[in-house]
Amino acid sequence: MKPLVSVIVPLYNAAPYIEEALESIVASTYRPIEVVVVDDGSTDESLRVAQRFAAHHAEVRVLHHSNAGVSAARNHAIREAQGEWILPVDADDKISPTYIEHAVEQIADDVRVIGCRAEFFGAKSGEWKLPAFSYELLARKNMIHISSLFRKQDWFIVGGFCTEEIYREDWSFWISLFELGGRYVRLNETGLYYRVLPGSRRHTAKKQKRAIVDAMNRLHTAYMERYLGGPLHYHRSWSKFLNRFRSVTQVGDFDRWTEGEIIDARRNILRLTEGVVVKQFRTPNILRGLWYGLFGKSKARRSYENAQRLGTLTPAPIAYREVRVCGILRESWYACRQSECTHTFKELIDNPDFPHRSQLLLAIGRFTAELHRRGIWHRDYSQGNILFNEDGSKIEVIDLNRIRRHKPMGYKPFTRLARIGKEGLNYLQEGYEQV
Repeated sequence: MKPLVSVIVPLYNAAPYIEEALESIVASTYRPIEVVVVDDGSTDESLRVAQRFAAHHAEVRVLHHSNAGVSAARNHAIREAQGEWILPVDADDKISPTYIEHAVEQIADDVRVIGCRAEFFGAKSGEWKLPAFSYELLARKNMIHISSLFRKQDWFIVGGFCTEEIYREDWSFWISLFELGGRYVRLNETGLYYRVLPGSRRHTAKKQKRAIVDAMNRLHTAYMERYLGGPLHYHRSWSKFLNRFRSVTQVGDFDRWTEGEIIDARRNILRLTEGVVVKQFRTPNILRGLWYGLFGKSKARRSYENAQRLGTLTPAPIAYREVRVCGILRESWYACRQSECTHTFKELIDNPDFPHRSQLLLAIGRFTAELHRRGIWHRDYSQGNILFNEDGSKIEVIDLNRIRRHKPMGYKPFTRLARIGKEGLNYLQEGYEQV
C-alpha cells in the first residue's frame, strides 16, 4: 500500500500566491495525499483564499492559529497531519506534478530525507545550485531546501522544528534528523520552484550570521564536534581548520548538562536541567583570553575549585570546562547542583516585613563569619549571591569566581549589603560577632 503523504503549507500574508501554490500541489500525480494549510494569523485575505480553494478540493483542509512564526505553524500542521511522510511547501512556492511520486519511489529503511533540484522564479530566475550533500558540509552550511520529504515519526523524535528565531530553522531541523543516522537522497529532477521576493528572508537572514552560528553551536554541539572537530566558527569554511588548534580542558561529567533551559542571559548564560545549573561565562576579549589561557585560571575553574573548598556552604560542584584556541581562552563553563535555598538576600532588603527577618539577619551574619573563619573572602558578596531558606536552616553563597584566600586591606564584610539599613546591618554585625 502506498504511504499517505501530508503536504504542509504554512500561510502568512501570501494571498497573491497561495492559490498558485495549492494548484501545483493538487496537480500532483501521486495519491494518496492530504494538504494541511495552517494560517499563521494573516492580516490579509490569505485565510479566505485558502478556505475558498479547500471548498473545491477534498484533499485540502485549512487550520488557523495566532501568529507564532513559520516553525510553530509547521509544527502545528504536522501534529494535525495523518500522513506517514511529510512534505513542507511554502505558500509562495510551487512543486512539479511528479515530485512526490518520484520521491516516494526512493523510500527505504535507511533513507532519512528525500529532496530534489530546484529553480528560482519571481525576482530571480535560474537553477538553485545546491552543493552535493555531505554530513560534514551540512555542519557548515545548508544544502537541503525546505520542500523535502521526511517521516512524521522522525519529526516527533527530534521535537519538531526549532521555534527560536535563528533564521535557519530548516538547517537546524535537517541536522537534528541526521543526528539519528540515515542518508539523504536528492532526485535528479527539478521538483521545487522557489519564489524570490524583494526583501525575502533568504536575503535578510544574512544580517543574522553571528546569531545563527551561536544558535547552531548551542543546539548541535555533538554534531559539530563529530564533523568539524569543534564548534562552527563565524568564518564557517575555516571551522575545521581552526578547530585543529582548539583544546578542551574538562573536569567532571559535563556534556549532558549543556542543553538545558536558559533561565538567565543578561551577562552570562545560565541553564537549568535535571536539577543542575550550568553557567556559561561571557567570552573574554583577546587580551583577557590570552591571560586566562596562558597564566591565570578561568572563572569556571576558580568557581569549581572554590566550591570544593566551601563544601556545604555553596551548591555542590559537578564539573567545569575550558576551551582554548591557539592557547587563548574562548569559552568557560561551570556546572553545580541547583540550590535548595528558596530566597535571596535581596528579598530581605526589599521587604522590611519579611518573616523572622531579624533571626535571618543574625544567621547570615554568623554564616559570613564562618566564611571568614575559613579564610574565604568573597569580593562580590552582594544581595543576589546570598541564598537562604525561610527558617535560616540553610544558607549558601554563589558566584564563586571572585574569592580571595586572604583578608583584603580595609575589608568591611557587609559593604555590598548596605541597602539593608542601619538596623539590618546591626543584626548582621551582631551575628558576625557571635562566631
